[in-house]
Order: sequence, then C-alpha cells, then structure tokens
Amino acid sequence: MDVKEAVALARGYLKEVFAEERIVHLGLEEVEYDDAQHLWSITLGFSRPLDNISQGTVAAMMGVPQRREYKVVKIDDRNKRAIAIKNREPAA
Repeated sequence: MDVKEAVALARGYLKEVFAEERIVHLGLEEVEYDDAQHLWSITLGFSRPLDNISQGTVAAMMGVPQRREYKVVKIDDRNKRAIAIKNREPAA
C-alpha cells in the first residue's frame, strides 16, 4: 500500500476507536515505514473536548490553544490492518 492509503487507514481506525470521545482537529504529524517488519507507524494529533474542560470558557474565547494528544497507529502493510495504538509524547 502507499503512504496515502496507510494514513487513511490510520485516521479511520483512530476515529472509530475514539468515536465516543468526539475527537476534533485530527491531523497528520509523522509517517514512518519499516521495510523489515512491513509496518507503518502513523503519528496523528488531535484534541478531545474532555481534555480542555479545565481551560474554561474564558480561555477558549481568548483563543488559548487546545491541548493536543498524539497517538502512533501501527498498520501492518501485508494485511492492511491496524494492529496497535500507542501514546506519543510531544517533543519538548
């Protein structure tokens, strides 16, 4: 599969798994392919409304950026299936 297909699969899988949490602002961050393991590592960033409740309405109105979560979705290139979601801490 090509990179576009791998990213689309990762996005769809993440949306499905986190559907109840109503994630927003889903965006691609990084893509890596491991030839030896036939494994895509797709890093996606997003925000969750529950993570931002503590910021309050005033902060939201003032344009304070929402907290971002970063997840790495592993896609097996041979069978086109997502096999893992892991946390990725943002770089300092």
